[in-house]
Amino acid sequence: MKLANALSRRAELQDRIRQLESRLDNNALVQEGENPAEDPAELLAELEENCAKLEDLIARINRTNSTALVDGVPLSDLLARRECRKEKLRIQRDFLHSASALVNRRTVGEIRVRSAVNVREMQKELDRQSKQLRELDETIQEANWTIELAER
Repeated sequence: MKLANALSRRAELQDRIRQLESRLDNNALVQEGENPAEDPAELLAELEENCAKLEDLIARINRTNSTALVDGVPLSDLLARRECRKEKLRIQRDFLHSASALVNRRTVGEIRVRSAVNVREMQKELDRQSKQLRELDETIQEANWTIELAER
């Protein structure tokens, strides 16, 4: 199985577990003399089975990510780099949005407010960083379709 297929399967299992959680909540209580719409014992057994499958799959994905090399760099390092760059860009974009906001003065006597940074230059830098992030993401996605998932 390719890593990309395992990642897709992981997402499916996570969705399934969330659905089971909801179904369990819906069948936790029942009016006296009535039966629940679904047997909680069966739902709990299905939850156990799906969690075991998910645990195994996550462990295999993690082993694969830490042993697979992309241009000599462990895939897990590239994933960490991508997550950190995404978060840093999000924060910088929010800051740039705040820095570029216009403040209207109602009278000449009001305090003038100006940006604390060069918005134009910072936007160019963020565009450059966004391009690097896209390229990194493409490298990771390409690797996901070529790397085989680690065995159990």
